Amino acid sequence: MEGFATGDDAALRKSALRKQAKDVRRGLGDEERSAADLGIAGKVLMTPEWGSARLVLTYLSFGTEVETRRLISLAWAARKTVAIPWCVPGTRDMRWFRVAPPDLAGHSGLDDLVRSRFGVEEPVPDDTKEVDPNGGRAIALVPGLTFDLRGYRLGYGGGFYDTFLSTFKGRSVGLCREAQLCREPGGLEALGVIDSHDLPVDVVVTESSIMRR
Repeated sequence: MEGFATGDDAALRKSALRKQAKDVRRGLGDEERSAADLGIAGKVLMTPEWGSARLVLTYLSFGTEVETRRLISLAWAARKTVAIPWCVPGTRDMRWFRVAPPDLAGHSGLDDLVRSRFGVEEPVPDDTKEVDPNGGRAIALVPGLTFDLRGYRLGYGGGFYDTFLSTFKGRSVGLCREAQLCREPGGLEALGVIDSHDLPVDVVVTESSIMRR
């Protein structure tokens, strides 16, 4: 990389770009988002990373984020283990806990979640359900407000996924609608919002393309 974002100017640029990305996301209609997310799920299923994975590490979509519940159901149908993150209070670390598929009564692990301090649903920490993200063939589905063509992302600023990706040995896949994709020449680095600790995902999937770095 040619240079990293530093200082107060970088923080202002990140804040402005986050606001812009959120505005773009909110501006998409429900039908447009739903159609894009359906296409993204279909493209994810086409990747060899998904096909070979035995463990799917995924965020649970919130608000207008790219929907992941369909992919969770598809992973269960393919007999893959699914785990979602718990953000460890006071740190930037995440621990991953398995969520079980529906039983005969229709109850699944997604019914046992609690609302976190960030407003998203999280698992209740349970050592018997914790999984090692590096314990086997794993794919991580990564959220972001925007991604560029090289796999760099702008998140919400908590640093949880940057910390996770720094030690993750599996394959990481960013989910991004075409409308939210950064096509700026030079990507997010050219916009001055990439820090030295930022790591790209291996693959970015939109409703119309699969991009590898």
